[in-house]
Amino acid sequence: MDLGIKGRKALVCASSQGLGYACALALAQEGCEVWINGRDAGKLAQSATKLEADCEGAIRTIAANINTEAGRAVLLAACPEPDILVNNNVGPPPGQLADWDEAAWMGALQSNFLPAALLMRAVIPGMRVRKFGRIVNITSAMVKSPHAEMGLSAAARTALTAMSKALSRQAIVDNVTINNLLPERFDTPRQEFMAQRMMQAQGITRDEARAQIAKTLPVNRLGDPSEFGQACAFLCSAKAGFMTGQNLQLDGGSYSGLV
Repeated sequence: MDLGIKGRKALVCASSQGLGYACALALAQEGCEVWINGRDAGKLAQSATKLEADCEGAIRTIAANINTEAGRAVLLAACPEPDILVNNNVGPPPGQLADWDEAAWMGALQSNFLPAALLMRAVIPGMRVRKFGRIVNITSAMVKSPHAEMGLSAAARTALTAMSKALSRQAIVDNVTINNLLPERFDTPRQEFMAQRMMQAQGITRDEARAQIAKTLPVNRLGDPSEFGQACAFLCSAKAGFMTGQNLQLDGGSYSGLV
């Protein structure tokens, strides 16, 4: 299927690895001109080289910390008029309520709410004028199925979800959509971090830790990042103009609710 986005400009945050990289790859394979972002310029360059080997679309890099106003300014200076914005950032670590002082709460908001909110503020007006825009926020399954130890992530990302829903109802009239992808247990560096944490806590091997993680999903395996990237590409496509304000779960069947 031709998704109708060849030549579109796509800005993908936190995309030197993991799910952000998977989204950048899928968009580049559709012929988008893709800007990838990360804090480590060397790692970013390596990721760009990999992407260029797997697609024909132009790949550009932006080394910037999107948690800061200065970093976001660098991002927008490099790609001031994106047609597509994929918001992504590293999630806060697991913990317990007693661990989360004011600094921890502010850190979660400054990572998983404010960058996306302020980037949307910057790009939506131009998208509306140009009559095309696709925004995809990579949030988390914790938005709909909160776990106590993931409270920081659930709270910050739920705030972003609420804001996105409100904005989506205004922007859709100008062919600008805002949707969220809610991942659970994809085979990325984030899951490697979780596996290492389990190994230390339980005294088990890496294979045993990964097997435990996989068994938390009805599908009984970790997700392939390419599956996530392709879903993102569809939400960014010209074919998805009637879909906005939605939370699409990519979770191997883990969500037990009805709606």
